[in-house]
Amino acid sequence: MSVDIVTKEDLTEFRHQLLEDLKTLINSKVAKQKEWLKSNEVRRLLKISPGTLQNFRVTGILSFTKIGGIFFYNNNDIEALLDKNKIVSVLEKSLVGKIDKNN
Repeated sequence: MSVDIVTKEDLTEFRHQLLEDLKTLINSKVAKQKEWLKSNEVRRLLKISPGTLQNFRVTGILSFTKIGGIFFYNNNDIEALLDKNKIVSVLEKSLVGKIDKNN
């Protein structure tokens, strides 16, 4: 039976490698978001009722694709809707103003 000695340097190297592996894993999961979401996923994501989602479809607020009886929503369209309706905070406006004045 052989005995291996683990040094502090070995542990430090292991820690750094583990952190890099975790970062890679987390980044890959973020990049693998679904492109198309079903109604229940959209409702859960936006925390809205089925009626509100139907209202978004009927009024054209959110585009969709219907296949059979199932509605699908493009994830990019949902993000665009959120960005379009974003309200900029007073702090952010003041920072943008300072940046514009400096240029």
